Amino acid sequence: MNIQSRHEGDVLVLDIDGKMTIAAGSAAHDAILDALNRGEKKILLDLEGVTALDSSGVGELMASYTSARNRGAAVKLLRLAPKVGEVLKVTQLIGFFEIFADTGAALRSFG
Repeated sequence: MNIQSRHEGDVLVLDIDGKMTIAAGSAAHDAILDALNRGEKKILLDLEGVTALDSSGVGELMASYTSARNRGAAVKLLRLAPKVGEVLKVTQLIGFFEIFADTGAALRSFG
């Protein structure tokens, strides 16, 4: 898994590419915890490049969502890769996240 970070105004965008699986470890959640520890409050995960998502990856997304909420921050999802969308629908977790197909709309949603 490869994670690149960039800022769009006051929103931290994490571009995630590759597999979010048990083999990748907790890299995504670790990146989000690091951002939260630096005081980031608006985090957008661009998942367009995610090629696989297993139960470990789902756990990372849910842990990230919970960690952010507990710190008064928000994690939102952008451009779900088809496999990611399917897994979130099957697990009925899709309703936990605000999901956007358009970067501009996602950024504006943070207010």
